[in-house]
Amino acid sequence: YFLDKSDKYDSRDVERLQQDDKWVENYLIWRHDVVDDTLKMIDESFQWRKEYTVNDLSESVLPKWLFEIGALFLHGYDKEGYKLFWFKVKHHTRDPKQQLEKKKLVAFWLEHYAKRDHGKPLTVVFDMAETGISHIDLDFVRFIVNCFTDYYPNFLTKIVIFEMPWIMNAAFKIVKGWLGPDAISMLKFTNKSDVQEYISGEYLPPHMGGTDSFKYSYPPLVDDDFQTPLCENGPITSEDEHESKEEIDADTKEAGELNEAQNLNQKKMNSIEQISKSEETDKTEVKPKNAKKALTTFKGPLLHISPAEELYFGSKETGEKKCLIVLTNVTKNVVAFKVRTTAPEKYRVKPSNSSCEPGTSLDIIVSLHGGFAASLQDRFLIMAAEMDQSSGAGVPELTQFWKEVPRTKVMEHRLRCHVIESSKPSSLTLKDNAFNIPAKTNEDLHIQLTHLLQINRRLEEQMNRCLWFQQLSVVLSLLSVTVAAFCFYLANGQRS
Repeated sequence: YFLDKSDKYDSRDVERLQQDDKWVENYLIWRHDVVDDTLKMIDESFQWRKEYTVNDLSESVLPKWLFEIGALFLHGYDKEGYKLFWFKVKHHTRDPKQQLEKKKLVAFWLEHYAKRDHGKPLTVVFDMAETGISHIDLDFVRFIVNCFTDYYPNFLTKIVIFEMPWIMNAAFKIVKGWLGPDAISMLKFTNKSDVQEYISGEYLPPHMGGTDSFKYSYPPLVDDDFQTPLCENGPITSEDEHESKEEIDADTKEAGELNEAQNLNQKKMNSIEQISKSEETDKTEVKPKNAKKALTTFKGPLLHISPAEELYFGSKETGEKKCLIVLTNVTKNVVAFKVRTTAPEKYRVKPSNSSCEPGTSLDIIVSLHGGFAASLQDRFLIMAAEMDQSSGAGVPELTQFWKEVPRTKVMEHRLRCHVIESSKPSSLTLKDNAFNIPAKTNEDLHIQLTHLLQINRRLEEQMNRCLWFQQLSVVLSLLSVTVAAFCFYLANGQRS
């Protein structure tokens, strides 16, 4: 395909395909591991991506009015934790002159999300309340469907259609004809009484029976995820104002114990990593490109963040309400950081806005506030940027720094929440009023076992070399004694 159609592909897509195994895997999954079908889908999607200049789509190249009408946007999560892609059908009108630009808007949002959340699947919501014949646009609907079936592999979880007017039944019979059997099974026709089977009320607007007070506006782009910074003492309520000094002291003491234990663990891991790295330099074979990588640490350009993807909280029954995030500064400068969340009323973070010295690690304790419980929809955002050596690290300096730092120089990393039903958490988790060594996942144990096997093999090699030198020394000693005895014998023979 590439030899015949290289001029029809964007070279950036080809390069990504050669380097991003996950992308290839998604194509294969979406085409049930049939290689010929997968190649055909890659070919078609690559041609489409170049035709719509997907890699270059931005706010500046699309008309502002497209964003202002609010027909398409990302907001909220379904009950499985997947992002919601909203299509407010009542704001859409058919206009052949504007069709290409509207299609590019769809591609913009999908690519914007794919780059931000690394291709995590979406749930599409067609909100058809207050719609009629004038809003039917089968060509545009078909384009949206094709984006998920043909151009963005393994990117769709389900299509929730809310209050479809009976007059549109015939139109959607046509739409079903465009979908394969897998996609048809993802269609969920809902109304006000059953839509909360898929989306909880906190992310549904009032006309859908929910309590979400979100109102779309532009600019800026909809980024409902992380609007409010976290406070170290949680949300400002009367409960916080009367918080006892004993609780604050306990938290401080706990953080100190945590730092001490973490430093010991860090030293142990550093020694293991140094041995592993020294062994890797001895190897001459090339590692396979698709070798499995550890998922416990995100290695960013400024900070290494552990855990890499999810914070594990216990359910109300298990009682674990605190988690640990470890930041490691891998630069030669001070790195400022701050933490935001989608649910600032639930969490407190210590520290939430601070800095990390070059080459050092810093622990952040995330704890649930009051009687709240973590949910799969909760997200955390860690923002980081390098500071000049001359800049101070106090609160006023950090506040001014975040006002002035360019967006392009800010590293962002997102963490999801995971609720553990069992009593054995599988990540860095802290119980109330006590420090607990985190339980290990199978992958953590596998990595540590691999390290131990590497160390063992290295020691065996050193012992074998020592034995070889010892045997060589014995042989040389015997040979020396033999030569000396022979020389002594010849000398005595000559005298006699």
